[in-house]
Amino acid sequence: MAGNPERRAALVDAGVEVLARQGARGLTFRAVDAEAGVPVGTASNYFTGRDDLLRQIDTRLHVRLAPDPDVIAGLLARPKDRSLVTAFMHDLMARATRDRTGYLAMLEMRLEASRHPELRSSFTKSVRGDLDEAIEFHRGAGLPGGDEVVTVLYLAMLGLLLEHLTLPDVLEGVLPGVGVPDGLVERIAETIVPEK
Repeated sequence: MAGNPERRAALVDAGVEVLARQGARGLTFRAVDAEAGVPVGTASNYFTGRDDLLRQIDTRLHVRLAPDPDVIAGLLARPKDRSLVTAFMHDLMARATRDRTGYLAMLEMRLEASRHPELRSSFTKSVRGDLDEAIEFHRGAGLPGGDEVVTVLYLAMLGLLLEHLTLPDVLEGVLPGVGVPDGLVERIAETIVPEK
């Protein structure tokens, strides 16, 4: 396997682009090479196979979509109430919207994992790790509500992100006077998160 870490990172990011734009069926080494602007055959020197590329894309997406530690630190200086949880949900929506390609690639990874048991195991572990981390963060930060609140927030935000990033017009006007996505983020938090 080739050892240039910068080239490997560029190939993984090219894989994210291909995955988001063409879906899992379009994710070939040739397509990754073309997206990265490198000679044909380059990706095959960096990854043992397509599953290896998908696992590395999974790892990269978690980095790309992760919250900014400075933003988190700034938010944690605020009172530990529903408005803080709402601010975290707005940050999540902003990150996914900023890196729409990354989030769409993450959705494609879910679909691909549903078709391939060998990927399902590693991707399930990765996504469950994110949920467990969110629950621990919520507990450690002393935010209102318990594990159930975090789990229901996770599910509600996953649905909102899916609709907003794939078929945004579905949500327009569904709740008159409530903006998409920010107003819906507010409604989710108001409905799920206790005051204190």
